[in-house]
Amino acid sequence: MDHQRTIDTISTALEQTPGIQALFLSGSYATGLADKFSDIDFVMVADDGATDAVSALWRDAVAQTGEIVLWWDRTTVPVLINAITADWTRTDVIILKPDQMGHQTQAGLKPLFDHKALHPTLAKAPRPAQPNTKKFRYQIEEFIRILGLLHLAVGRAEYINGVLGVFHLRAALVELMIEETAAPNRGGILHLNRLITDEQKAVLTAMPAPVPEREGMIAAHLAYAAAFLPRARMRAQALGMEWPERFEEVTWARLRDSLGIKCPYVRG
Repeated sequence: MDHQRTIDTISTALEQTPGIQALFLSGSYATGLADKFSDIDFVMVADDGATDAVSALWRDAVAQTGEIVLWWDRTTVPVLINAITADWTRTDVIILKPDQMGHQTQAGLKPLFDHKALHPTLAKAPRPAQPNTKKFRYQIEEFIRILGLLHLAVGRAEYINGVLGVFHLRAALVELMIEETAAPNRGGILHLNRLITDEQKAVLTAMPAPVPEREGMIAAHLAYAAAFLPRARMRAQALGMEWPERFEEVTWARLRDSLGIKCPYVRG
C-alpha cells in the first residue's frame, strides 16, 4: 500500500470514532519534506489520551493498511506507538489529550480531520531555538573525555571495543555541524544530507575509518580531534562560553606522556 493510501485508510477508519477529536500528520509529511523513504508520523487527539482502548483503536486502523509485524505500544514514550507493516511502511503516532497540545504548532501539523477546530488555536510556528550552552559545554567536555580514554584503550590493547570511541567522536562532530547550520526541520537520523553543507560533508567523508588496531585507532581519534575541537572553540567563542582549557590541557598531556601524541591543532 502506498503512503497516501495508508494515510487515507487510517484517517477514514478513525474519523467517525467517538472520543477521537482530531488526527494530524506531523513530521516530514506535515512540512512537505517527505520522500518515498519517509515514515508517516501522526498526532491523534483523544478525549482520554493514550489509553489502552485508544491504542486498540489505533492498532485496528493500522491493521487495515497491512499485516503488522512490529508493534511498540507506548514503550519508550507513554504516548507514542510505533508500527511497521509487512511492506515495511513505518507509522508513528503520538496520542494526546486536547489540553496536551500546547507544544504543537500549526506549521508542524497537517489536519486530516479536526472536529473541534484545534488546529487554528495552536501557535503558528515554534519559537526560534536558542543555543543551549549548557548542553554544548557537556558535548565539548564529553568529547575531550572520550579522547582522553584513548590512552586506556591502547594501554590495555582493547582495540575491538576501543574503536567505539571513534563513533562517539563522530556523532559529536556531526551534531556540531548541524548546530553550525541551524537547519530547521531536522527529522530523523537519516536526513543529514539536507542539514549540512557540502564543505561539512567533505570533512566527514574524509575522516578515517575506525580500524580495530593500535595505529588506526589512534589516527582516527586524532583526525576527529583536529576536526571537532577548533570548530567547537570557534562556536564557544561566538556564544560567549568559557572553554574547558585546563581539562583539554591535561588530556593532551596524558596522551603525550603515555602515547607520544601531540595535539593536532593550534590551541587558543
